[in-house]
Amino acid sequence: MAKCAICEKSVSHGNKISIARSHVSRRASRTWKPNLRSVKAVVDGETKTIQVCSKCLRAGKVTRA
Repeated sequence: MAKCAICEKSVSHGNKISIARSHVSRRASRTWKPNLRSVKAVVDGETKTIQVCSKCLRAGKVTRA
C-alpha cells in the first residue's frame, strides 16, 4: 500500500454522505489517498527513490539528490 516514507501518511477510509445529510441518508464507503510523489532523495548518505507526500516536499523535510 502507498505510504509516505517521511510522515507515514497512508490511505484513509470513510463514508460518502448524500447532499441532503438527513438521518436516513444512504452512505457509501470511499477512500482518501495521499498525494505521493516519487523523488530521488538522499537517505543515509545514499541516493534512493522514495515515495513522499507533497506536504513533506513543500515543508523541506526531504533532501533531493
